[in-house]
Amino acid sequence: MELVIVFGPAAVGKMTVGHALCELTGFKLFHNHATIEPVLGIFPFGSEPFNRLVSEFRRRVIEEAATSDLPGLVFTFVWGLDDSHEIDVIASYIEIAESAGGRAHLVELYAEQEERLARNATEFRLAQKASKRDLDRSRRNLLDLDAEYTLNTGGTRTKAEDLIEQHNHIRIDNTSLTPQQAAERIVQAFDFETNAQHSPTRPTTPA
Repeated sequence: MELVIVFGPAAVGKMTVGHALCELTGFKLFHNHATIEPVLGIFPFGSEPFNRLVSEFRRRVIEEAATSDLPGLVFTFVWGLDDSHEIDVIASYIEIAESAGGRAHLVELYAEQEERLARNATEFRLAQKASKRDLDRSRRNLLDLDAEYTLNTGGTRTKAEDLIEQHNHIRIDNTSLTPQQAAERIVQAFDFETNAQHSPTRPTTPA
């Protein structure tokens, strides 16, 4: 199985590019909020039960996918590149895939903050992520994450780059690309096989 981890700052287009990549390849999309939203309806964000359940659900899905007949799984994540715990989490997901005979690929998306603030309110994003529908709060969260964490490479070297450099990695400036264009670059970079069939509906605006 191909494990594709798409990372980058909030509203950079991870889920939408992941969706487009899955349409091209037949991979399955496991976006960050697929676990966050159900648990958030029961436990507060950041609480011990919330963190424990989200962590366990993510790990179990990746474990099952790694030993299944799925061709690939696309997982999206806002990754603090200097956060030692998050580095360990990503490393553990990679280990799950590789220990089952699969391969891991790291896709880093970058876009200018102004563009991401615009994408923060796209219809596709809000349809998939109920917790982002309070737009003022979501905007503040985006700005706070940008201020507090290093979410892209390219500046001062981060702790995560040792791990990143050990695996297939592509960095895409997604500011002016459509999701399909970004997905095509990923397919070319990692030499993924593509599907002949395409879904009749697909989002055209990054989320």
